[in-house]
Amino acid sequence: MLQKISFLLSLFVISQLSFNVVANENQEAKTDILFLKIQELESEIADLRNKIESQNYLIEKLINESMSENQEPADNIENLALNSDIRFKGIEDPKSKDQIYSAATDALEEQNFDKAFNLFNYFVESFDDDDKTPLAYFWLGEISLINNNLNQSEDYFMELISSYPNHYRIPLAHKKIGDIYLKNDDKNAAKSKYNFVVREYPNNTASSLALQLLKNME
Repeated sequence: MLQKISFLLSLFVISQLSFNVVANENQEAKTDILFLKIQELESEIADLRNKIESQNYLIEKLINESMSENQEPADNIENLALNSDIRFKGIEDPKSKDQIYSAATDALEEQNFDKAFNLFNYFVESFDDDDKTPLAYFWLGEISLINNNLNQSEDYFMELISSYPNHYRIPLAHKKIGDIYLKNDDKNAAKSKYNFVVREYPNNTASSLALQLLKNME
C-alpha cells in the first residue's frame, strides 16, 4: 500500500514538474513573440516617421514656392566673379557648371565656408546635374550644420533625400539629420534616426557612425 502511495506521489510530482516546464516554455515563447512584435512595430514607426518627414518637407516646399511666385526675385549672382575672366548668368553651360562647382569645392577645402555656401547655392539654383546637384545639396546641408543653422541644414538634407532617393549620400544624409536632432536635444528622435540608418544601410559607413553614436547614448 505504501509503495502504491509512493508511486502515485511520484507520478504527481513528475506531472507537476512537466506541467511547469511546459508552462515556462509557453511563457518564454509568448515573450519571444511579443518582443518580435515590438521590434516590428518600432521598425514600422521609424519607416513611417521618415516618410512623414519627406512628405512634410515636400508640402512645405510647394507652399513656399507658391508664395514666392508673386514676390520680386532676389538679385541674381550674375556678377559673381570666381576668376578675373569668369562671370555667369546661370546659363546652362557645361564649362560654367564645372567651373562653378570646382570653385565651390576648392573653397570648401580651404574652409572658406561662406564662399563655398554661396557657390553651391548658386549652383543648385542655376544648374541641373544628376551627379553634382545632389552633392551640392549635401554640402549645403553640411556647411549649415557646421554653422549651427540647424533648420536650414535639415532642409538641405531633406531636399537631397526627397529629390535623389537613390544617391549614395542618402545614408549619410539620414545620419546627419540624426545629428541635427541630437543637437536639438531630441534624443528619442536622434535614436530613431540612427537606428533607421543602421537597419536600412547596414553595409554603409554611415551605419557604423550611427551605431557608435547609439552606443555613446546608452
